[in-house]
Formats: sequence, structure tokens, C-alpha cells
Amino acid sequence: MRVIITGGTGMIGSELAASLAGDGHEVIALSRNPSKHAPPPGVQIEKWDSKTAAGWGHLADGADAIVNLAAESIAGEGFPPDRWTAAKKRRIRQSRIDAGNAVVEAVKAAASKPAVVIQASGNDYYGDQGDEVLTEEAPPGDSFLADITLDWEGATAPVAEMGVRHVVTRSGMVLSPEGGALPSTILPFRLFVGGPLGGGRQWWSWIHIQDQVRAIRFLIENEAASGPVIVCTPNPLRNKDFARVIGEVMGRPSYFPVPAFALKLALGEVADTVLHSRRTLPEKLQALGFTFLYPDLKPALEDLLK
Repeated sequence: MRVIITGGTGMIGSELAASLAGDGHEVIALSRNPSKHAPPPGVQIEKWDSKTAAGWGHLADGADAIVNLAAESIAGEGFPPDRWTAAKKRRIRQSRIDAGNAVVEAVKAAASKPAVVIQASGNDYYGDQGDEVLTEEAPPGDSFLADITLDWEGATAPVAEMGVRHVVTRSGMVLSPEGGALPSTILPFRLFVGGPLGGGRQWWSWIHIQDQVRAIRFLIENEAASGPVIVCTPNPLRNKDFARVIGEVMGRPSYFPVPAFALKLALGEVADTVLHSRRTLPEKLQALGFTFLYPDLKPALEDLLK
């Protein structure tokens, strides 16, 4: 296969690129700063502006798949996370729309269309839904994050009208020691002050980075997959139980709660990312035949933190 990955040097993109290349596939990773990244063996890095198909669009002609992961980070790259100023919110939204438009532009110009476009998204789509069990059929929520995912998913939707299979991956929290939410989540535990966030009753849906990559590859190759697909473990946990398991794996206490008001005072609206409850289940993914290497949190963390 020839696979193009936008955001191919990010946390998920780099793991996906290495996995595909390791199995002999041709992988083209698009990056705004190719010189900053040493590609894994077999991965070709091409420069793009993250807004148009200029300079790379011709590569979509005859490609087997395009995986669109490109987007400005919701919380930034460091700790504490960036606050959602009005300017930050505009960048978060526009980065997703621009990247999607670039993919559509490339597909439209291709004489031989890619077989599939995999569009990244998140289970933020559902908003804050308490204890409700959420599958692909649940309606969107009413929040900034939910609105963002609607824009993100819709940005590449036009490829379906061109006869290209369109799959949207509504992922849970992707756990990786290399970035994302895990390093900041475990930091208080390293300092012996870890514990539940807010009331601790909110549901956290999550997935090991290996299963995230495996799921994307599965959806590329499975022609029966289309539309939205929830990509997370079948075993979400309440935040208080998530904290307890982290404590067990790290050998640290897990009984120092952080009140919701303190999180909101410190982080502003960004606190919604950890206080909102999204009890999503991968009903469609499992019905298609996908199996998880790490369905349970404790073995997943033991592997990630070893």
C-alpha cells in the first residue's frame, strides 16, 4: 500500500508511519517542518503548509489511503496546558478545517482516487454525558469541543461524494509515554500527590497507542468500515478508578483529590477535557472484528510505564 499521513510526525502519526513502513508499505508523512524530524526507515517526509495540497497533492493520485491526523493540539505541548484564549480557539478550529480542505483538494485532483480517507476525530463529539453509554449513533453534544469535532469530521466529508470511502475515528484518550495526556496525568503521582480530578465520577475512555495504530490500520484495510467509528477500549473507567490503577502500577498514593473549581481556576475551559464524562464504547469497531491487545488499563499502563 501507499499511505499518506498528514500530521505524520506527531505522536500517533509517527507510530503509524513506523508500523506501516515496518511491514513494507510505502509511507509518506506530511510535516510543516521536515528538517526537524528523522523519519523511521522506509518513511518519506514531505513538506506541506497544512492548508493546501500545494507540493504534495500529486502524491494522492493512486494512493491507497490518506490518514488525516493534522490539527493544532487542544491543550498544547507542555504542562500546564495552554489556556483557550479566543485566538487559541480560532487556531484549533481553523487548523482542522484547513487540513481537511487540503485533503479534499488533493483527492479531487487525483485521476486515480485513494481507496479510503481516514479522518481523525475524538469522543469529545458527544460532549459531557454523565453515565450514559455512548455508541456511534449517539447525537453530538453541546460544547466547544463537540463543535470542534463536528467541523473536523465535516472537513473531509466531501470525499465520500467522489466515491472514496470515508472513515472517522472518534478516539478516546490515547495513552503514550511520548506525549498526549499520559505524561501530565501521571505527573502528580510521580510527586506523590496523585488522585481523582473533580468528583472523580466522570468516565474516561482511553486506548493504548499500539491499539490506536492497529485500529487505524484495521480500518484502512477493512472495506466494510465507513462513517464514524469509536476507537477506544471496551472498558472505560471512572476517573477515580483510573487514578487508583495509576497509583497501583506506579506504587504511589492515589487519594489526593483536586476539586473541580481548582482545576477550572488553574486551567480555565481546558479543564473540560478531564472533567467531562464520555462513556464511549467501540461497538462498531468490535462488530467489524477488531480485537484489542490492551482492553484493560492496568496491563496497558504496566506496558507503557515499564
